Amino acid sequence: MENELNNLIKRIETLPLDEKVEALNTIKIRLHEISPFKNEPVDCVIWKKGDEIVANNYNPNKVAPPEMELLKLSILKDGYTQPIVSNISKNGKYVVVDGFHRNRVGKEDKDINKKIHGYLPITVIREIVSGRGDRITSTIRHNRARGKHTIDGMSEIILELKRRNWSNKKIRKELGMDEDEILRLYQITGLKEMFEDKEFNKSWEIEQINEDDDLDKDKEGK
Repeated sequence: MENELNNLIKRIETLPLDEKVEALNTIKIRLHEISPFKNEPVDCVIWKKGDEIVANNYNPNKVAPPEMELLKLSILKDGYTQPIVSNISKNGKYVVVDGFHRNRVGKEDKDINKKIHGYLPITVIREIVSGRGDRITSTIRHNRARGKHTIDGMSEIILELKRRNWSNKKIRKELGMDEDEILRLYQITGLKEMFEDKEFNKSWEIEQINEDDDLDKDKEGK
């Protein structure tokens, strides 16, 4: 087996860059299929051209300019130590689930892009994460486990999931939130939509009427 492996390595070494990368990717994928860790995406990291990888448009995690510069320096000095987590879309593109900023730096920084020959390291998440809602919640889980989100960004996420008919119970389970947190985030962008199908009790109505009367009196006084 070792002789066969050595012969294969010698053949791969003679290939042009793109063919070499593709051959190595194929071997990694085939080995991953028989690996005892085949259910773990990190078991198989492959390299794909930057234009095959597209950023998601919902990531609420923001990195300040100083941290972005530090990320560039880290990749230049230490190399890519973490792959970009992705999911294959219907059009065959790799959609970023985690690693939004690693993706940006690899494409936008000329020195890094040259260093990695226009490729980016990716791992493909399990096929069960297929729809947009599943990709969103996977991204949020990755981010919440280690960092912070902008409030506005997270409120937009909750609003979108609610529009996709996700129940609060499902959101709590998938994103690790409690009921109050979901309500607070939803109130920022979707309060009217959230309550449009609810029946309010009389005490709320009376309280609201009294508040409206007070406002009218204030206006008359002015």
